[in-house]
Order: sequence, then structure tokens, then C-alpha cells
Amino acid sequence: MVSTIDGQAGAALAHLSAADPVMARIVASVGPFEMRADGAEPFRALARSIIFQQLSGKAASTIYGRFLALFGPEFMEHEEARRSDPAWEPQTEPFPEPARVLALDEEQMRSAGLSRQKIAAVRSLAEHFATGELGSQAFATLEDAEIIERVTKVRGIGRWSAEMFLMFHLGRADVLPVNDLGINRAIMRQYALEAMPKPADVLRIGEPWRPWASVACWYLWRTEDMKLPVG
Repeated sequence: MVSTIDGQAGAALAHLSAADPVMARIVASVGPFEMRADGAEPFRALARSIIFQQLSGKAASTIYGRFLALFGPEFMEHEEARRSDPAWEPQTEPFPEPARVLALDEEQMRSAGLSRQKIAAVRSLAEHFATGELGSQAFATLEDAEIIERVTKVRGIGRWSAEMFLMFHLGRADVLPVNDLGINRAIMRQYALEAMPKPADVLRIGEPWRPWASVACWYLWRTEDMKLPVG
């Protein structure tokens, strides 16, 4: 059964606070749960993820802006806060359809600053959406594991990117990215570990959070953003 956070924040916080005393302290310190899911076109979310990979925020934003400019000024987006920041807002501007992306030649995409690898990845993504293998209708009914399996068939999209898509685009409730640096650093600090946790440690520590692991992860990210002290 597909489980989302929408409208269930109260139940999630009650569960986390009762199940884990460290998480109870974090929830009390951070305050209300204010993560917003991005309800825009999923093609936009995944294309943006590909373009931003392995780049600093400023460099990625510049290239992403140049990419959108290839399609006209109406596609330009506003600046946004970090996705874990309560000030973050979903993008509402139009985004080019997969067919328009596929109509671009490699030279046009390279002029925006995209590497050959990212051009191939963006084109692969557009092809998956154009054929209907990926799309809003499928995402509405597929379980988390099925979405990860489908999305990671796209060139340039790994498990972490698929997990961020599940959390921030689809609002899925029980995602636990065991290789996320921010989450692992927050776990080390808030749970007083001597070293960064390994994936097995993250799964063990996060087991009490289920079925609301996504909510717990948002709170862990916020402890890093807010520089929340331990204890």
C-alpha cells in the first residue's frame, strides 16, 4: 500500500516521540514538521536532479538556468531554499515536455554547460517519460521499491536520487536514505556516535522510526541546518 505524509504529520510526530527518546528531543527542539512535497511535474524534478549532481549549488543553478533558457524565458525558475528548509516552496513555472528536450541536439545542450554524461542522462530520462515507463500515473500507484527500480534504470540516476524523489516529490512517508551524508552526520552527532554510521547502523537506529522514516530524516536534516546542540 502506498503511504504518504500528507495530512498525517500529527500521527508521525506522536509515533517518533514515543518510539525514540532522541527523536523526541529533536522534534521538541526543531518544532513543527514543515516539509513540503513538490507537486510539480515529476519530469522536472528528476531532470533537475540530474543536472545538479556533483556540482556546487551556484554552478548547478547557472547551468540549469542556461538549460531552461534554451526553451524560452517562460521556463525560468525562481531561486529556492534548501529542500529541508521550511521556506522552500515547490516550483510552479512551466517546464519543457520530454519531446522538446529530445528535439535538442547535443551541441545546444553542451552550450548550456551540460557534460556529455549529463546530456546522455537527461535524454535517457526524457525517453523514459516519452514512452510512459515513467510518469505521474505510474508513480501514483507504485510502491517505493518499484519506483526506485524504475527510476534507477535511467542513466545518471542512482538510488539516493530516487530516494530524494520519493521523499520530496512524492511525499512518501517511510524512506530512509542510508547513504545520505547529512543524515549520517546528524545521526552521529545526535546519537553521540564516535564515527559516521554505516548503512547497517542507520537501519538499526532508524528501525523505531518506521513507518515515518521520511519525517525523522527531515528532522535530522534540520538539526544540521539549525546547528542544533546535542542533548
